[in-house]
Amino acid sequence: MFADRLEVQSPGGLFGNVNEENLEDEHSTRNTRLMRMMEDMHIVENRGSGIKAMLQALREANLEPPQFTDRRSSFLVTFRNHTLMNPQAIAWLNQFAARALNDRQRLALVYLRQHGEIHNSIYRRLNRVDAMTAGQELRRLVEADLVEQQGIGRGTSYRLKVPTAVPEQPVPQSEKDKILAYVRQSGSITNTECRALLSVDAARAYYLLKKLCDVRRLQPEGKGKGRRYILP
Repeated sequence: MFADRLEVQSPGGLFGNVNEENLEDEHSTRNTRLMRMMEDMHIVENRGSGIKAMLQALREANLEPPQFTDRRSSFLVTFRNHTLMNPQAIAWLNQFAARALNDRQRLALVYLRQHGEIHNSIYRRLNRVDAMTAGQELRRLVEADLVEQQGIGRGTSYRLKVPTAVPEQPVPQSEKDKILAYVRQSGSITNTECRALLSVDAARAYYLLKKLCDVRRLQPEGKGKGRRYILP
């Protein structure tokens, strides 16, 4: 157990036609008769059910799928302990709210943001879809200019094309900032124009304009109803 992950290593690598990509669906047993007998006696579970149950539990917990590594003489499974859909990830995804993306594609984008690369097999495990659906939805992300495809065939991978940082939210303008921006654009402002700009009454407009004059951000020009306020 590490601070950010759990690693489980078993002796003996994958056998037969089973590999890191297809182990969720393919089964191969070194001693078929022994395995069948142990299944009939309910000593072991049905072949392949453990992988599917594990992946389903991770999906329900909103965790990313495990990483499988076949080392020929041993087999390693790595579980990351961070949640995919945390508040920061959701804030990052919000910039794509106007895009026609489904929940599976959004989850894949979050995975890409953390790991930089995704394959068809990882997309399938992440979203429990078949290879064709995974390929189609990944290509749509390419067409949306959110990811780029690298390689062809079984070696195809996809990388993120957009920045991984959470976009900074614009700081709301204060009433005084709006007044100054108006003056910079128009050259001056009156009490009437200030009321219309901020949707405030005459007293509030007078108060704000006076405060800006007190700190020498504006200066009055003229008297009475004709008074205007300009930049000093």
